[in-house]
Amino acid sequence: MIFFLNQKEVFMGYSMKEFSDVRFKLSSSGIKYKIKTVNQSSSTFMGSSRTRSGSYGLNQAYNYLYYVYVHKNDYDKALAIIKS
Repeated sequence: MIFFLNQKEVFMGYSMKEFSDVRFKLSSSGIKYKIKTVNQSSSTFMGSSRTRSGSYGLNQAYNYLYYVYVHKNDYDKALAIIKS
């Protein structure tokens, strides 16, 4: 089981394609992983950033930030698989 104390980040990025590739490689190799997606324009206690400043001129490719975590014992193996 992957808890926040025994996990390590193997991927962080804005590209959905790279995120999907990493997930495919890890699942094909039988490595369990945990994901996290952060919406950069999500609401905060003062309202969303889009409501305060609008979205004109913002690159929509950078709206979501993707993270992939693996168990710390699988970290080296996961990195080798991702880089191959």
